[in-house]
Amino acid sequence: MGQKINPLGFRLGTTQDHHAIWFSQPKNYSEGLQEDQKIRDCIKNYIQKNMKISSGVEGVACIQIQKRIDLIQVTIYMGFPKLLIEGRTRRIEELQLNIQKELNCVNRKLNIAITRIPNPYGTPNILAEFIAGQLKNRVSFRKAMKKAIELTEQADTKGIQVQIAGRIDGKEIARVEWIREGRVPLQTIRAKIDYCSYPVRTIYGVLGIKIWIFREEE
Repeated sequence: MGQKINPLGFRLGTTQDHHAIWFSQPKNYSEGLQEDQKIRDCIKNYIQKNMKISSGVEGVACIQIQKRIDLIQVTIYMGFPKLLIEGRTRRIEELQLNIQKELNCVNRKLNIAITRIPNPYGTPNILAEFIAGQLKNRVSFRKAMKKAIELTEQADTKGIQVQIAGRIDGKEIARVEWIREGRVPLQTIRAKIDYCSYPVRTIYGVLGIKIWIFREEE
């Protein structure tokens, strides 16, 4: 049968970079990995707590972590950085304190930078959050998918595929529905493809959203 591979891992080293850049000895590797996860969870929880945007989109596209011996550099790529920028220095300092408490890093400095993305709806994470918000508000899934595709067309992409799986519209039998617009060449390693999978908790159960966005060919 068709073996599906994560499009980001498949393209590492050609069109895709790692989201975390650091090196450690094999025996300390798992600690570093858990540290990364803690940082990401901490940032997501903080933004969820402090945000109240009408659309319910957090707007975090990706979080990049770079570690050196004495420094952890965290770059948050956001589509709508209003949440953290309003009380900018205060908010970021608070977030830094939260993360430092979580990691209890004594001899390492923590740096947080926020980068704005020009086309927020051209990134799959933000789109998935948008669709999730729609599904939670009981909008029919086809409408949500079509609306998402309209939003990406404005963001100047070459193709998009959206897939929703689970108990769609509360039906008893779970099924998979998908929709594609433009071309999404998953086999071509040159093609720059952005991908994300995102779980949504609805009142019937958990739905899974997967989004592939084809940016450009190199």
